[in-house]
Amino acid sequence: MKKVLLFTFTLLTIFSFKLEDTRTTIFLCGDSTMAEKAANAAPETGWGMVLPEFFTNEIKIENHAVNGRSTKSFINEGRWKTVIEKVKKGDWVLIQFGHNDQKVNDTTRSAPSQTLYKQNLTRFVNETRAKGGNPVLITPVMRRKFDEAGKFVDQHQDYPDVVKALAKELKVPMVDLHQKSQKVIEQHGVAGSKKLFLHYPKNVYARYKEGASDDTHFSRYGAEVMASLVCEDMASLGLPLKSFFKKSVYPTKFIYELPKVSTPVFKKDTFNIINFGAIADGQTLNTKAINKAIVTCSEAGGGTVIVPSGVWLTGSIVMRSNVNLHLRKGALIQFSNRFEDFDLIRTTYEGLTAARCQAPVYGIDLENVAITGFGVLDGAGDAWRPVKRSKMTQGAWEKLIASGGLLSPDKNNWYPSQKSYLGSTVQLPGVLKDGKEVKDFEYIKDFLRPNMLSLTRCSNVLLEGITFQNSPAWCLHPLLCDNITLKGVKAKNPWYAQNGDGIDLESCKNALIEDCTFDVGDDGICIKSGRDEEGRKRGVPTENVLINNCFVYHAHGGFVIGSEMSGGVKNMFVNNCTFMGTDIGLRFKSARGRGGVVENIYISDIGMTNIPGEAILFDMYYAAKDPVPVYGEKTDIPEIKFEPVGAGTPLFKDFYMKNIVCRGAEKALFIRGLPEMPIKNVWLEDAILESDKGMICTEAENINLKNVSILSKDATTIQIQNGQQITLDNIQYKGASTDLLLKITGERNKSVRLVNTDTKQAKKDVELGEKVPSSVLLKK
Repeated sequence: MKKVLLFTFTLLTIFSFKLEDTRTTIFLCGDSTMAEKAANAAPETGWGMVLPEFFTNEIKIENHAVNGRSTKSFINEGRWKTVIEKVKKGDWVLIQFGHNDQKVNDTTRSAPSQTLYKQNLTRFVNETRAKGGNPVLITPVMRRKFDEAGKFVDQHQDYPDVVKALAKELKVPMVDLHQKSQKVIEQHGVAGSKKLFLHYPKNVYARYKEGASDDTHFSRYGAEVMASLVCEDMASLGLPLKSFFKKSVYPTKFIYELPKVSTPVFKKDTFNIINFGAIADGQTLNTKAINKAIVTCSEAGGGTVIVPSGVWLTGSIVMRSNVNLHLRKGALIQFSNRFEDFDLIRTTYEGLTAARCQAPVYGIDLENVAITGFGVLDGAGDAWRPVKRSKMTQGAWEKLIASGGLLSPDKNNWYPSQKSYLGSTVQLPGVLKDGKEVKDFEYIKDFLRPNMLSLTRCSNVLLEGITFQNSPAWCLHPLLCDNITLKGVKAKNPWYAQNGDGIDLESCKNALIEDCTFDVGDDGICIKSGRDEEGRKRGVPTENVLINNCFVYHAHGGFVIGSEMSGGVKNMFVNNCTFMGTDIGLRFKSARGRGGVVENIYISDIGMTNIPGEAILFDMYYAAKDPVPVYGEKTDIPEIKFEPVGAGTPLFKDFYMKNIVCRGAEKALFIRGLPEMPIKNVWLEDAILESDKGMICTEAENINLKNVSILSKDATTIQIQNGQQITLDNIQYKGASTDLLLKITGERNKSVRLVNTDTKQAKKDVELGEKVPSSVLLKK
């Protein structure tokens, strides 16, 4: 019996030893801005709650921060003792106090900055080091406060300076969250910074039935931003902790570096459009009733406007702040096909200030706005759109002509009305320049077709679950918006719909497009920032955009940047998207005159099939034509010549692409820069591209392909003209009827490298054209 008990005890001891967590631990010591919150505290979030999401499972994080604690109370309550007893060699202790040490009237917490506060921080550092741990001091995070002139006010007295001086004295790493959080709050602005903290109306969260106006504690969004700042500083300090940062799917990027997007919340109050006189008979024009419901909801502090099941005919719907327009199952908002139901207004079109008809869904200068639910919004686009004969079958074309409207003189274009046709004959129709006013374009009003959804200068926008279809022009057009989210949205236009883009994000910041489907007549997911000089004067890039898990069917391009990108585009993150039958897969386009810089574009895990044009395209000679010519139509090759570099010279650089698969395309990879401004810094890794033609690269610099299979039917797999610093590493071309692997032409080639590539299949490895120095190619 004793032997059995001894054996059992031994097993339990071994089992317990194996279960012991020996991972390096990060201990968080601080106040409410860092602390873990109970479920009923939602939406309050300490930044320490988010931190584990940015680290791998190789490290353990224990959050000992508690609401309301100062260095003094943290010690006196035994919390520091609990932490220091657990610290082992190699662990890390992150220490952030100051908010509550300032409270001189509270003897349980008050710790004067130059004496007790400093002494307590010194104790934390010394005792951590004595246990073999690594202390990190963090300056107090800023509260949100602006004076009447909109200038930020620091409320922390000299507490942050004490932390900085002590860190220098004791040679302790320091995260300056004080300085970094101030910068972020100021960047968000007086109004925008509220979303970092707890600002909510009544009747949104159970804990805040009377509303909240708290400038100290963070929303989930605010906590994500602050935790990212902490990681950012740890990385810049070179702390060994950075080796535990969780990598994203994007090359060179960690999870903490990805964009953060705030989403709106609404009061629980509801407003049913039926109660405002709306009638679902498909005949009654419900414009006044729907807009009255929206205005009433907004003026009451916000809530949800309910659109029940049924067919609701309407003119333009004007959104208001704090309103969620919610379509229940079976709800169809059918926009009118009468031009007179949409006023001609001053707005923008393709990046230029212009007169256009007011959008079916319209909003300007709004905060917290959403369209959600399960219904459909139909823009009656057939009433507005011109149609090209080349895009119709003979029977469909004859039926269209019989419906009315009129043809262009060459009989190749159909227009729905006389005004629509007249607009096609006007130079810069609707563009408000040279003294032109909105009223000056009434005579071509029908031609000035609106985008279906137009939201301008709006913050905290949510589109979820809705289908937008049959738009007169672009389907979804957020302009100068920040924090915009699309989830589970469908955008559908006929394949022949001219300018029938899915979504055009223009000069927007912080956006998430997730689980969405696009099947349209022009570009699917398109990024813009204004056109030519006007776009450059605006100078607002589209930046910090996440695009995940989206499907694009028919479209000119799956994911597209340009061509109106004159204000710049940066920090795009595209992952796990599928393009099926899009004319081009990844399409990056511009032209001389645009100007602007496109940079830091990260793309991973893209699947494509049946691509009529290029799988991946970079082209600085965009000519406003369909990317795939009609059968028999010839495409003119642009004249390649130097032009002076100026404000109108576009620059595309720093593209990182990984895990790309294309089954069937006309070209695998097409890169065409300008002689005076080549495409720069492109990385393509781990790709399989099946196509008729392989890679064509003209006027490009620092182009890197690694582990790329190009399965082309063409006799030449890769063609390079005037390429500099081109590296082709482990290129596969199995299954291709290749006569030549690589052909190089042009006078400005430099350092073209073919490495780690088996060239036995090719009948001839490399062909050098005239005037190409033989030293241009280095081969292993």
